[in-house]
Amino acid sequence: MRYLSIRSCFAILLMTTITLVAKPVSQIKLDPGSVITITNVTWEEFEKILQELGEHRATRIAYSKENLQIMLPLPEHELPRDLLSDIVKTLLKATGRRYQPFGSTTFKRQGAAGVEPDACFYIQNYQRMIGRRRLQADDPPPDLAIETDVTSKTTLDAYEIIGVPELWVYDSGRFTIYLLTEGKYVESDTSPNFPEIAIAQIIPTTVERAWQVGSFQALEEFEATLK
Repeated sequence: MRYLSIRSCFAILLMTTITLVAKPVSQIKLDPGSVITITNVTWEEFEKILQELGEHRATRIAYSKENLQIMLPLPEHELPRDLLSDIVKTLLKATGRRYQPFGSTTFKRQGAAGVEPDACFYIQNYQRMIGRRRLQADDPPPDLAIETDVTSKTTLDAYEIIGVPELWVYDSGRFTIYLLTEGKYVESDTSPNFPEIAIAQIIPTTVERAWQVGSFQALEEFEATLK
C-alpha cells in the first residue's frame, strides 16, 4: 500500500475543484418548529428571497444585520396567536377605541430589517391605515405587534430597527411585554395601550384556560372579568 505525506495530500486538495450547487430557497423543507439561519445576506438578496417565497406560505421570516431567519411555526402556536389577537380586539372594544389590524404583514425598514408578526394592530395610527392594501414607504410601524413562538435575537433586532413601540411575546407559557425605549426593548409588567389591565397575568392564565375548555369559553370568561 502506498502512503501519501501530509504535504502531498494538501497539494491534491488544492488541485481539487469544488463545485457549489445552488438551489432555490423555496425548495427548503422545514419541519414544524424549526428555524434556518442564513448569514451574510444583503438587502438585495433578502428582497429577492421574499419574492421567491411569495406571500402565500406557512413560513415566516426575520431579517436584520444581514442575518435571515426562516421559521415554520409549530401547530400549537395557532391557538395562542388567535386568542391573543381576539383579546386585543376585545380590550380595544371595551375601552372604546378603534383600530386597524394588519395580520402578519411583512414590515420592512429599507436596507436594514424585515419581520412578519403573528398579528399586529394600528391603534394610535389606525385612521392613516384604513383602506391601505399595500404598505407604503412612509407608513408608520404598527402600534402593537404579537409573536407567539420562539423569538430570536434576529427577530427582536428587526422589531427594534423597524420601530414597533410595543411587542408582546408568548412562548410556551411565558408572556413578555417589550417596550421600545431609546431604540432598545426593555421588559415591562404593564402595557401602555392597556395601563389599567393586568395583561402580564391575564394572558398566560387565559391561554392555559383555552387549552382546557376551548378558546371560545376562555374568551367569554375573559370578557366577563372586564365587566
